[in-house]
Amino acid sequence: MSVHIGTPSSLPQNYAILSRFATSSALDEDIEQSDLQGTEENHYDATDRVDSNSSSNRRTSFPSPYIRPAQPVMHILPETQNMYPHSNASENTPLLAPLMPRIEESVDKSGGDEDTSRIKMFWEEFRILAKYTLPVYITQVFEYSLIMASVISIGHISTNALAAATLGSMTANVSGYSIVLGFATTLDTLLPGAWTSDNPQLVGLWTQRMVVVTAVSLIPILAIWFNSEAILLLLRQEPEVAHLAGIYMKWASIGLPAYAFNNIIRRYFQSQGLFAVPTRIILVIAPINAVLNYILVWGPEPVRLGFIGAPIATAISFNLVSIASVAYGVFFVQKTAWHPISKRSFTSLGLLVQLGLGGVGQTASEWWSWELVGLAASQLGPVALATQSVVLNSASCTFQAPFALSVAASVRIGNLLGEKNAKRAGVSANAAILVSIAIAGVWSTLFLTFRKSWGHLFNDDPEVVSLVSTILPLVALFQVFDGTSAVSAGIFRARGKQFTGALLNLSAYYVLGIPFGIWLAFKKDMQLAGLWIGLTLALIYSSAWGIYLCLKTDWKREVSKVMDRLASDRKGIEHDAEHRGN
Repeated sequence: MSVHIGTPSSLPQNYAILSRFATSSALDEDIEQSDLQGTEENHYDATDRVDSNSSSNRRTSFPSPYIRPAQPVMHILPETQNMYPHSNASENTPLLAPLMPRIEESVDKSGGDEDTSRIKMFWEEFRILAKYTLPVYITQVFEYSLIMASVISIGHISTNALAAATLGSMTANVSGYSIVLGFATTLDTLLPGAWTSDNPQLVGLWTQRMVVVTAVSLIPILAIWFNSEAILLLLRQEPEVAHLAGIYMKWASIGLPAYAFNNIIRRYFQSQGLFAVPTRIILVIAPINAVLNYILVWGPEPVRLGFIGAPIATAISFNLVSIASVAYGVFFVQKTAWHPISKRSFTSLGLLVQLGLGGVGQTASEWWSWELVGLAASQLGPVALATQSVVLNSASCTFQAPFALSVAASVRIGNLLGEKNAKRAGVSANAAILVSIAIAGVWSTLFLTFRKSWGHLFNDDPEVVSLVSTILPLVALFQVFDGTSAVSAGIFRARGKQFTGALLNLSAYYVLGIPFGIWLAFKKDMQLAGLWIGLTLALIYSSAWGIYLCLKTDWKREVSKVMDRLASDRKGIEHDAEHRGN
């Protein structure tokens, strides 16, 4: 997953590069988890296993009100039909699942897809992935605006203020946001399969467990943030800038718990097919965030806070998103996925930590690599740094589509695995990869067509525009492998292979891409083009291996692994239900 460009729930680090560019201009003018084997003894009924011969059932766009989210439909046993008058019980309703939640898709027929051609399934999955991707994409674009408003507000105060915000956001990325996001990706593995299993309450249980794990992880992160000035001074940063950056991070810390919670609650909704819920919420909060930034940074004297107003406005917005998400979940979403809070929320945390560390390796390794590339570009002079800002922000915008697709693929495949539909899960994975290539083709054509004038969108300096036109063909090639790498990472998350994704990213960037790019840039005097050749090579490597591993997947085995993961918690929930009944 190419998180360098701002995931839906991330603080995009390209803002840091954008800020450094603005500062330079002003100065110039002046993982794979172990399937729970050996962790728990999974003794469960043989009927829970997969029959190998059959499969069970399972950066503006349209405004959110026009998006009809996929709604869960309950499959209920006939004897409980009166309790659930809107259910879809039939003679095919699984007898082992008194409550079988489903994301309503007409193609997910009871009885499996053994008689359906793969070509037909591909087009069906294409339509489903497109429906899931659109609201995620809209959410990303508007979340992108939360931070952009802060950067724009601070950027007009002073050069030192902008430099401090840049340094603060970079430090926050490396030490906090990337780590929180990495842990949250664990839910991409656990929740979708749990939702379509015969115990949908596992969605709520794993969500609660992730809140516990994340809360503990925030303690050392906050310790770093509150001592960031001293740390930055040890790293020989300019004292005044380090002081302001420390202040920036202290105020930004107000929003860190909410940021972490938003990552978790978003996956809680998405696993149930409620993709439009985060979209509706962010459509309300984004305008509020813009107004808050203006009022707190530039507003009337009684409320104007200046520099600290921007991080405070962003923190308030993150907290508003959390409050709105909880309210929406309580009042407008069925409680099918919710698990009563109990001591079980503090069990099986080791699995979350194990998968979470793999997720951190997969996510943070890429975030940090792009920070290194930005630092390298800053050594090439203001023109190269300005060009880096232009091309990175351009790639940031185009990346939003394949990343949204990766989220949709992760949820869809996870749901299908939970439904024991191995064949369609494989088709959905292949469809996502092909769609990502098609999306990349559109962006690549756009860059190549307008490469000579593209730089004017950001800057009118002739040197910058000329260098941008030289780099854009590389960026066009970069699109293909950036998109396929993102989607393969989403498939890895659905399969619980965050550690594999982490190994791919670490080897691609730190062993191959960045060293080679720096060698080309500085030793072979290829300047910025050398850095981008290195990045492209890293993604070619990561994408090729990612696609190969996805195509070689034994999806029936993946279904069996999901059943293994669910078995022990299913027994625990049944035991708790019996205990409450007694």
